[in-house]
Amino acid sequence: MKDSSTNRLAAMKVPKLIWTLELPMILSMVLQAVYNIVDTAFVINMGEGGVDGNLALTYAFPVQLLIIAIGVGTGIGINAVLSRSLGEGNEEKASKIVGNGIFLGIGIYAAFLIFGLFFSGAFVSMQANGNGQAVGMGTEYLTICCCFSFGAIGFTIYERFLQATGKTLLSTIAQIAGALTNILLDYVFIYPMRMGVAGAAWATVVGQCVSLIVAMAFHYSANREIKNSLSGLKPSGSIILSIYRIGWSAILMQGLLSVMMLGVNLILGGSRTDAELLQGSFGIYYKIMQFALFAVFGISNTIITALSFNFGMGDKNRSRDCIRHGLIMSVCVALFLTALFELLAEPLAALFSLAEGESGEITLIVVKVVRVGAIGYAFMGFSVGVQGVFQALRHAVRPLVISLLRLVVFVFPLAFLFTLSPNVASLVWWTFPLAELLTAIVSGVLFVGIYRKDIAARAKA
Repeated sequence: MKDSSTNRLAAMKVPKLIWTLELPMILSMVLQAVYNIVDTAFVINMGEGGVDGNLALTYAFPVQLLIIAIGVGTGIGINAVLSRSLGEGNEEKASKIVGNGIFLGIGIYAAFLIFGLFFSGAFVSMQANGNGQAVGMGTEYLTICCCFSFGAIGFTIYERFLQATGKTLLSTIAQIAGALTNILLDYVFIYPMRMGVAGAAWATVVGQCVSLIVAMAFHYSANREIKNSLSGLKPSGSIILSIYRIGWSAILMQGLLSVMMLGVNLILGGSRTDAELLQGSFGIYYKIMQFALFAVFGISNTIITALSFNFGMGDKNRSRDCIRHGLIMSVCVALFLTALFELLAEPLAALFSLAEGESGEITLIVVKVVRVGAIGYAFMGFSVGVQGVFQALRHAVRPLVISLLRLVVFVFPLAFLFTLSPNVASLVWWTFPLAELLTAIVSGVLFVGIYRKDIAARAKA
């Protein structure tokens, strides 16, 4: 028998359902940005070495994004197939999906453990333009984050178990617990204990472990409609394939955030003027921008949960409503964030002010890039919402195409061309809203075709 949270996915009015699921998911996703932005704010303000510390975190960030990408992408696949199995009333399959999800999380952690132990230094060095202090700090930070990444990876798995059954509030509570732990420990480790960049890394991984522990406790106590057993941990090729049939594109989509970060770092590092200043400013901006990005990712995940469940039930009308309301809310939230960031650009940049002379330049550039970048948020909200629709309907290639366009195909050429200008510090940031606009146009064309095929045509049948 399905519990009330599962029945809610089938019976609650769609606008209310979207809002009910959406708000905790938005908060949960936004809080993922807290780990990185808090680390950066504390590190860059720690006094001597703060500027190099910011560069160190910027150089390590692509791998942190990749950890999130693989964990979240796997979780999205789990979410979709688990939600659909629950919608179909197949509790035995749901139990096996949970067990295989845990198995996959263990395997992902093993891969990042190896990377952290043997490849962190080389990865940081290739971006650093010979800055030995930034390389040393970045290598130490990245090694700790990779070797203890089981908290981040495990949480993304258990979070999806809760979200798939509609218990998004519980997953958000777990996320908040970890974020608060991270903030507290960042201060303690970096300032009173003077652990520097390493302290920021330890605060991050401890906070992630706290989120994992709380999410596990909620899953085993509250997800009563899912049977948990050791036998479910036995790998099932068909279940793993079904998870990654959806999840592989999500991994690549979010993994492209890592590729974009690394690529722009390298492009800015090749600039003829102020390369490290541009890299440091970009690192700060991208962590600020994650609040908006993760907010729309939260709405996209809401669309995946609600649409997967109702599409699995064969309810065409509710499926259509999930799409309409989900996309409208995604764009509206993005527009709200645009207005908010335009108003708060200076206070946000001030969080990263330093006593050192270079920091004043960083702050001015961060204000500029926050305001320019925010222009593209509405377009981003639409494109990411469309990605969620495609994922819920089990289309893997089209979401990947959208991510390739908004993160690589349009970004790299535009960024490179702007770096050739003598006014690169002002012009290069227009790369991001222009890329979002072009991607939104392509997303709209792809969406119309899929909607007509999967929703409109079946509704008439």
